[in-house]
Order: sequence, then C-alpha cells, then structure tokens
Amino acid sequence: MDVLSHLASFALVAGLLTIIPGPDTAIVLRAALTRGTRHGFATALGIGSGTLLWGAAAAAGVSAVLTTSHIAYTTLRIVGACYLLWLAYGLLRAAWVGRYTDVDGPADPAAKPVRGLWSAWGRGALTSLTNPKVGVFYMAMIPQFIPDGAPHLAFGILLALVHDVEGMLWFTLIILGANGLRAKLRARRVRRSLDAGTGLVIGAFGVGLATADN
Repeated sequence: MDVLSHLASFALVAGLLTIIPGPDTAIVLRAALTRGTRHGFATALGIGSGTLLWGAAAAAGVSAVLTTSHIAYTTLRIVGACYLLWLAYGLLRAAWVGRYTDVDGPADPAAKPVRGLWSAWGRGALTSLTNPKVGVFYMAMIPQFIPDGAPHLAFGILLALVHDVEGMLWFTLIILGANGLRAKLRARRVRRSLDAGTGLVIGAFGVGLATADN
C-alpha cells in the first residue's frame, strides 16, 4: 500500500475507536456542559496531547514495554484506575457537598479563567496518558500502518495526528451539542445530578480498569 492507503486504513480503524464511549468522552462532555465550550475544547486538546505522546512512544518502540512487561502494564493500569477514581470522588463529593448557583455551578470566587483552562487541559492529558489501553492499541496498530522505508517516529506521529484530528472533530460535535443544552442545565439540581452521573460513569471506568485482567 502507498502512504495515502496506509493513512486511510489507519484513519478508519482510529475513527471507530474514537466514537466508542470512554472516560475521555465523559470528561469532555462534563466540561462542556458545566464550564462551557472553552473548557470543553481545552479538555479535548489535553486528550489529544496525550494521544500524540502515546503515538510518538509507540513509533519509537517505548510503549512496547507495556506489551512485554506485565509489571509495567499493571503499574500503569493501577495508576490510571486511581486517577479515574480520584476524578470520580471529586465529582461525587461536589454533587454531595458542593455549593452550586443557578448560573455557574460550584461557587469558586478565587478561580481564574486561564488557570481553569490549563487545569482542563491537564485533566484531559492525564486521562489519556494514564490509560494503558491507549498505549497498547497504539503499539499494536501503528507499526502495521508504517510503510516500508518510512521514518518510524515521523510517520508514527503523523498517524497519531490523524487520530487527533478525528478526535477533535468528534469532540467538537459533542461540545457544540452540549453548548446548545447548557442554558437548560444551569439549575442547581440539574448540575448536581450531572456531576453525580459523570462521577458514577468515570468511577465505573476506574473500577473496570482496576479489575481488568489484561
């Protein structure tokens, strides 16, 4: 296959992976619904940054450790599970004891918009980087789609960028859709329910990751 055929084949596989619901979709949707489009896109960009690093690691062979070392995979799996459970705890605690307003959700007078955007980006990046299944997927798939003679690192990053573009398009649909509903979700009870629901979903992913056999 030529370069375009490799890219198109990978885009098809990665596109199917993109639309499968996961913790990344949950946190982007929650950020867009509760904080607005800027925080939604910041979270999505963080996830894209983590995905890009996984792609570079897979192309360089670094993430091969995850497929050859049970200890390394298990360690990252437990770290990822703990991170998701920590996120879930924060959301559930906010839903239980958080002070909500009818406009902006939990009251936080000291919060700064820029810091909030960086925090959203970091949350997205950590969610991606602490998910070992993303690394295993990239390690299994990227080498198969690198043409003979192509520089592995550069082409691996190119494939990761293709996945990032697909992910951003998907997240854009989610964020814009959430923006249309945001005005209806400003009531305290609705926002509390949203945090509780998102916390339960992310917590379920964390428990699933912690108890996975491989």
